[in-house]
Amino acid sequence: MNPILGPVLAMVGLTLVVWIALFVQRLGEMRRRRIDPQRLASAAAATALLEDRRAADNFRNLFELPVLFLVAALAALATQVVDAVLVGLAWTFVALRAVHSLVHCSYNRVMHRFIAYLLSSLVLWVMWVKLAWVWLA
Repeated sequence: MNPILGPVLAMVGLTLVVWIALFVQRLGEMRRRRIDPQRLASAAAATALLEDRRAADNFRNLFELPVLFLVAALAALATQVVDAVLVGLAWTFVALRAVHSLVHCSYNRVMHRFIAYLLSSLVLWVMWVKLAWVWLA
């Protein structure tokens, strides 16, 4: 297995864990507060009715910058430019996103979450600069 696939699988695993947390959280709140599922037919209705949106917000975040990570990793794999530096950056990105998700889905301290977000974003941009450098050389 190519080493870049480890962080890719870990990112998918993190997304699965947050999806499970979202599912458990949402069904629990709906059951506890006796919310009819039809009342949540739109995102606006869900936002208005549900009190705890942490896992839902984090799940949505996992389809923003992490998509660029997945594209970078798979593009590196496809063009055969995977090296130890790129793999290290990929693992660092995933670890920081895991910290971001942990903070977001638990105590949700904005500055703690922001630091993890900022650092993971910088790592991602370094990955893309490295890939562009190799591809354009």
